[in-house]
Amino acid sequence: MNSPVIVVHAGAGGLSDDLREREADCRSALEQALTSGADALEHGGGAVEAACAAVMFMEGFSLFNAGYGSVLCSDGSVEMSAAIMRGGDRAAGAMAMMRRTRHPIAAARTLLDAPPVLLAGEHADAHAATHGLEQHDPSEFVTERQRRRLERWLSHREQPDRGTVGAVCLDRSGLLAAATSTGGRLGQRPGRVGDSPLIGAGTWADRHVAVSCTGAGEAFIRAGAGRLLGALVAQGVALDAAAAAAMDEVAACEGVGGLIAVDAGGDAVTLFSTQAMPRGEWRPGRAPVVEIP
Repeated sequence: MNSPVIVVHAGAGGLSDDLREREADCRSALEQALTSGADALEHGGGAVEAACAAVMFMEGFSLFNAGYGSVLCSDGSVEMSAAIMRGGDRAAGAMAMMRRTRHPIAAARTLLDAPPVLLAGEHADAHAATHGLEQHDPSEFVTERQRRRLERWLSHREQPDRGTVGAVCLDRSGLLAAATSTGGRLGQRPGRVGDSPLIGAGTWADRHVAVSCTGAGEAFIRAGAGRLLGALVAQGVALDAAAAAAMDEVAACEGVGGLIAVDAGGDAVTLFSTQAMPRGEWRPGRAPVVEIP
């Protein structure tokens, strides 16, 4: 039996006014995300259920860039993406460019044991609906906070937001899982897909390690960051060194960001090259530990 661990992140980026002014709210949201994951484990769920539960909670928190809090594309719309991966057999499910599904990570989970790995756009939402997942009019995901942020971005008064939420988990049976969800990049071109739903880029899990990435998505894609970290750990490289090597490759592709990872031995790492990456960790018998920035 393994001692379980859950690690979460809420995106790598700058020290925004929201983060400064509502640090207590962000801290509470991360703690509750960890508690949701822990509850899933304690009620008989495994790593997949725990990672999914943690991310679903964060998708419902309006200050995090996923689900209801997603940033807006340049045309004012919301396009959400998510992925989840089960380490034992490398089963994966991902959704991109969703506009109607309340919890994109729950939709991605429905593909874990299905032939397609990735669905996009209206077909992704339609698939989620056939599985009974909550659907809304796309306008309901457009928050007033994000409207104001897009206005500032269009007038060059706000930096692009690359936030993402993610969770990695090792359960008592030794199974690893990773889950990542995002609204993309503030002001992005409609139709753009970043690293979060791309297996091996922003999300990866195998028998050795689980990884969730956040940051400049194109650089993480070009670096193959998640898969690179996994390959290094499989070759015997220590987790912290493998994480540093993956982030070096992201930097070589002119990108910044961060990642969280946990290995089969229960070691965890959180690493980022930005000003901040709100993050937290849970282990049995301990209160959740949250760090901001």
